[in-house]
Amino acid sequence: MRARRRPTILDSFNYAFEGIIHVLRTQRNMRTHFAIAAGVLIAALSFDVNRLELIALLLAIAFVLIAEMINSAVEAAVDVASTSFDPLAKLAKDIAAGAVLIAALNAVAIGYLVFSGDVARESGRFLDRLSETPEELTLIALALTTIAVIALKAVAGRGTPLRGGWPSGHAAVAFAGWMAVTLALDDSGHRFLISSLTFIMALLVAQTRIESGVHSSVEVAAGGLMGAIVTLAVFQLFAA
Repeated sequence: MRARRRPTILDSFNYAFEGIIHVLRTQRNMRTHFAIAAGVLIAALSFDVNRLELIALLLAIAFVLIAEMINSAVEAAVDVASTSFDPLAKLAKDIAAGAVLIAALNAVAIGYLVFSGDVARESGRFLDRLSETPEELTLIALALTTIAVIALKAVAGRGTPLRGGWPSGHAAVAFAGWMAVTLALDDSGHRFLISSLTFIMALLVAQTRIESGVHSSVEVAAGGLMGAIVTLAVFQLFAA
């Protein structure tokens, strides 16, 4: 009988990446953590944080991701080991989930300490900028987007105005809001940061519609594209 070949260093790296990819594919919370981590790193670049602040942010991000992966591993191991309800199995899962919660709260605290001053200053400038933008444009764009969604659903004959059908109304409104924020900040030095964060939130809205089974990816993509185009057209045609 041939001895089993010991895994090489390359094999070990492949196994590790397979584990990361599996968690990303199967765990919604892990995908959410990755999206938030990307937003935090973009914010770090935009606010020009110093080296120590960047180290703190990277450690917080790694802590959350590692805790989420350990939580997923514990859940998988418990599910394999127990075939029926066991209070100890539930306790093990709860403890692992508690570890993720502690890591996430720690990350929020670190993010607040790093960004609080800059965010407060930029938020004031952002509100000043929005106050100079005709609010009628945003309201009209959102109203036109909603009307277009209802009209298209009526033509398609599927779903209701607030649930299901083509296109996705939630995605349309979310991406219309993203486009409105982006266009309202055309002269802001942090336009890219705020636009990116708003875009990520719109993506999360779209993702929840797909994961809940209410809409298909095509319906969500159509809604998002329509909301962005309608808002862009309104601002381009009527903005001073």
